[in-house]
Amino acid sequence: MNFHGTGRRMPGFVLASASPARAALLRQIGLRFEVLPSRIREDDIDSEGPIDKAVSLSQAKAQHVAGSLTDKVIIAADTVVVLEEEILGKPENEDAAFGMLSLLSGCWHHVVTGVTVLDTYTGASCSSHEVTGVRMKELSPRAIKAYVESGEPLGKAGAYAIQGRGGVFIESIEGCYFNVVGLPLAKLVNIFYDIGINIYDELFRR
Repeated sequence: MNFHGTGRRMPGFVLASASPARAALLRQIGLRFEVLPSRIREDDIDSEGPIDKAVSLSQAKAQHVAGSLTDKVIIAADTVVVLEEEILGKPENEDAAFGMLSLLSGCWHHVVTGVTVLDTYTGASCSSHEVTGVRMKELSPRAIKAYVESGEPLGKAGAYAIQGRGGVFIESIEGCYFNVVGLPLAKLVNIFYDIGINIYDELFRR
């Protein structure tokens, strides 16, 4: 199969993330890829706001993984949850998870995902972001405690997973559902096109 119209074969794709949710989304759309998680930490990046933080982290992750690869297309993303300009990261323990969910209870918040695609063969790179509004229902301390004790909130931005058990807490969303899971798929396709990759040729081939 040709790529960029140059006669070059379609390259390999790499997900620069250890997120099972992002990997599941890419498998869902039929993309063949390998996983090479980045070691970039959130504290390694200075930012001026949630969007800048999410995009900058996705760029840093892509560049970190791309350093030792050739003829690969790197997909990197970072998701943050924002409540009234406060960024809620991944809770370090059950107490932190309980506190985050208590803040989100009965409120609208925003989920911001920065996405970067980097082609190590051509050097082309493009980044973008998606923002989704999410309203969480009012939660009792008992419900929060039970959810926290399930273990699911740990390691999740904002201490919940909409695609998991945490989905029962979500009353409504405004925008892209997949963005809340961790990877806005339509936005990702647009980014591929921006660097010259017709990803549909890869996704829909037999």
